[in-house]
Amino acid sequence: MAENAVPATEVKSLETLQQELAAKRADLLEAQRGHRAGELANPRILGAYRREIAQILTEINQRKGTN
Repeated sequence: MAENAVPATEVKSLETLQQELAAKRADLLEAQRGHRAGELANPRILGAYRREIAQILTEINQRKGTN
C-alpha cells in the first residue's frame, strides 16, 4: 500500500476524486518516462500507480451510477 494512502472510511467528493485522478495520471506519466530513461529505481511503482488509478476510476463510476 502506498505510504500516503487514505483510510477507506474517508469520504471524498467527486471533484476531489477527479483531482486525485489527474494527479495520479501525471505521476504515472512521469514514472513511465523515468522507466524508459532507466532512472526509475523501483519499476513496481508503475503497477501501483495503475492500481490506484483503477481504484479511483471505479469509485467515480460508482458514484456517477448512483446519482
